[in-house]
Amino acid sequence: MTPQRPLPWPGIILALTAAAGMLVAGVNSWLVIAVLLLWIGSLWIARPEPVIERARDDRARLGPDSVRELIDQLSFPLMMLDHDRIVLANAEARTTFGAHIVGQDGRVALRHPEAVALLERTEGGVATIEGLTSPRSIWLLNRHFIDERYSLIELHNRSAEADVSRAHTDFVANASHELRTPLASIIGYVETLIDEDAKVDETTSRRFLDTVLREGRRLQALVSDLMSLSRVEAEKHDRPYELVDFGKLVTKAAGESGSPEDRKRIAVSILAEGLRLRGDEQQLEQLVRNLVDNAIKYGDPEQPVLVDVSRAENARAVLTVTDRGEGIAPEHLPHLTRRFYRSDPGRSRAAGGTGLGLAIVKHIVERHRGWLDIESRLGVGTTVTVKLPLSDNH
Repeated sequence: MTPQRPLPWPGIILALTAAAGMLVAGVNSWLVIAVLLLWIGSLWIARPEPVIERARDDRARLGPDSVRELIDQLSFPLMMLDHDRIVLANAEARTTFGAHIVGQDGRVALRHPEAVALLERTEGGVATIEGLTSPRSIWLLNRHFIDERYSLIELHNRSAEADVSRAHTDFVANASHELRTPLASIIGYVETLIDEDAKVDETTSRRFLDTVLREGRRLQALVSDLMSLSRVEAEKHDRPYELVDFGKLVTKAAGESGSPEDRKRIAVSILAEGLRLRGDEQQLEQLVRNLVDNAIKYGDPEQPVLVDVSRAENARAVLTVTDRGEGIAPEHLPHLTRRFYRSDPGRSRAAGGTGLGLAIVKHIVERHRGWLDIESRLGVGTTVTVKLPLSDNH
């Protein structure tokens, strides 16, 4: 038996009441009857479908294939469980845990003790789970019950957020350590110099003052590099559009690197003229100076620092900076662009390095949509290569 649409009794009663009021007010009876018929007729036409019939139509439209297609568009893993068994998993869930999880017991598919504990609870809940998909992964698992039989499991990957938080914590700790060391040295020597009972002779006093000056300059360089890194990171998503002659820029920046004595070792070769690219001139000059300064500090003081500018076949300007120094061990190469990373901490500090130069270079290259590579051989030297795209109208 087909269910009937319910009569709109509340609307009909309201219409009759309004008609009675119009008659009492002296409105023409034929006009009242016409309005009443139109009102009740519109209510009759607009009657809602029976709930059972509407639900049947919804189920016909939303079959298993339609539901699977709908949830496959979600960017986070989602699974539907029939009691404990996974009956449906979207594309992201199948990619994360494997297509074999469909049909498995949810506790077997997820395996992690905290996830199993949540699945064994009789009510929904939320759990933050570390190590679900990898040792450093962090997931937020949320279970929603649809009814006594079915439930939904949604998972949100919080690993990237944790990595960013960890990186910030490490950065603050490293920066604090780098600042504390020269400050402690400066304070210690100054306290000795101003102590009337210390009786420091002139030679020792001069040595102390030289140390204070050196550590003060180290602090100044560190603060300057921290500010530069902050600015570069803040602008790394803003692509620069200033047109720059790369060969002229490299010649100018390399000529300003190091001390006047160091500059005698710098040999600049412009192998391709008129290379123009879209870039931030100030940042590109800093990139060149950082690379040349590193080559001067860590290269053989008796050997030249080679700075070459050329053009690659794929419409890119190529900068190479080569030193003839001790070189860098292979295990250190992947980490050189990390903040405060040093392959030889003692030598780096003695040379006045802050550990931020290559981190700044990396961010400048990324902002300019470029490519950075570092090659080194122990006992031979190091070559840093930067490739930057030329402007479209080059």
